[in-house]
Amino acid sequence: MFDWDDLKYLLAVAQHGSTLAAARALTVNQSTVQRRLAELERRIGRRIVQRHQSGYRLTEFGQSLLPAAERVHDAVKAFEQHVNDALRDAAGVVRVACPEPLMYRITRSPLLQRLAQRHPKLKVEFVMSDKYVDLTKGEADVALRSGDTDEGELVGRKIGDSLWGVYGSKVYLAQRGRPASVHELGRHALVGLDDTMPNHRAAVWLREVAPQGKVVARNNSVLGMVYAAKSGLGLAPLPIAVGDAEPELERVLGPIPELTRSWRILTLPELRRTPRVAAFFDFIVDEIETLRPSLSG
Repeated sequence: MFDWDDLKYLLAVAQHGSTLAAARALTVNQSTVQRRLAELERRIGRRIVQRHQSGYRLTEFGQSLLPAAERVHDAVKAFEQHVNDALRDAAGVVRVACPEPLMYRITRSPLLQRLAQRHPKLKVEFVMSDKYVDLTKGEADVALRSGDTDEGELVGRKIGDSLWGVYGSKVYLAQRGRPASVHELGRHALVGLDDTMPNHRAAVWLREVAPQGKVVARNNSVLGMVYAAKSGLGLAPLPIAVGDAEPELERVLGPIPELTRSWRILTLPELRRTPRVAAFFDFIVDEIETLRPSLSG
């Protein structure tokens, strides 16, 4: 029958007594108020306002509409408030893809406790993999990711630096000695990644600096490299945040500039605007200082 939005112009004129004052209150042009009132009258088929020397007044029919119009206005305001509250109420599960060692450090930091305090209805489910999970296929909602990656359709924010070094166990170093430089790695037993991760930066780097090096153990994860290095099999390139936390390992080289990358939090543009993902994303950005030791060591 008519555009409900026109009722706010009726209410503004009734409250302020003129189309000019109503326009100022609504932050629109006076002509807009007059045009919308005229359209409301046309749709209803009756005069609802009359112009007097002192301004506009409601007709008797307009006065009879006023209580119902005020109830509609109040209902719309209540609906808007309900929508805003629902958008601020971050609830549900956020699936976060990250390497297993990072998940281990995050769960032992105060980060998740602080998240629960801010968003008690928000839960985190980790999707752990050293390989990049595909957010576009719905494999996760958010990724904490470092390394060589084409973000493509994703949006994100840098949250830290990924620093790497070369580590060996105390037993290995006592028996085989310490390399004085990267160029001596070819003389040592090495721990690397297997053929399922040929393009990982650590795998590429080892092939470049020690093309003739003897790889005595290959793994499909960074955590596997940690265990192999701790067992004394050989030297391994590892994230400093991981290697420095292992009392059985010693850093013999690094940080290695060629292995340094940025840590980023990434998600899809359409997910970035959802309450649960937006809440987690913004929380991580706000808590960069709390997260940094888990990322960079």
